[in-house]
Amino acid sequence: MTKTMTIKDAQITVDDWIKTVGVRYFNELTNMAQLTEEVGEVARIIARRYGEQSEKESDKNKDLGDELADVLWVLICLANQTGVDLTEAFQKNLDKKNSRDATRHLDNEKLK
Repeated sequence: MTKTMTIKDAQITVDDWIKTVGVRYFNELTNMAQLTEEVGEVARIIARRYGEQSEKESDKNKDLGDELADVLWVLICLANQTGVDLTEAFQKNLDKKNSRDATRHLDNEKLK
């Protein structure tokens, strides 16, 4: 049975792992480069599996969920080391989208 994890739980779990197993956080620039690398791996899977590029034999066993989790991990690292509470930031972002974009997409003729 999988335990439900909040965003806050994830931030604490990553921080605990970094401090006990990972020794310390990589600096922010290194983590930004890692985030870019991980997003590239997700893009490769999406482009080949769902896009028009043919999938290479070596890519067929790649796990999209695992690659997305890698992106999430590095994103959480960056949030932790820069003092961002992702729960709070996500809620503020959702509030912004709900007020700013309340009818934006409904009114977009391209989406009909």
